[in-house]
Amino acid sequence: MNAEQAIRSLEADYIKTDLPDIYVGDTVRVGVRIQEGGKERTQPYEGTVIAMRHGGINKSITVRRVFQGVGVERVFLVHAPLVADIKVLRRGKARRAKLYYLRDRVGKATRLKQRFDRSI
Repeated sequence: MNAEQAIRSLEADYIKTDLPDIYVGDTVRVGVRIQEGGKERTQPYEGTVIAMRHGGINKSITVRRVFQGVGVERVFLVHAPLVADIKVLRRGKARRAKLYYLRDRVGKATRLKQRFDRSI
């Protein structure tokens, strides 16, 4: 067994299998685990996936939303323990891999057409 196979076998224990297929342009709700005092709760973060990076255990998504008139982007490691769950709310039609052009748009111009050929 070489080093790469050993690393993959270790990572296999931590990869989540219950995640939906996520594509750039989708509107998702990410449940983020938050610790307050001694308690733990799940806080939803809803927005549009504008970028995806890497693969395997290092897979990450960048989710953008507008909150009180200010654009907020968060990068989530999909397989991290902090991410409780990810739910796809709407499929968006995107013709490119990164939707950074949405940063320059305001209001209704940020909407993407809905995609119906991929199931939710």
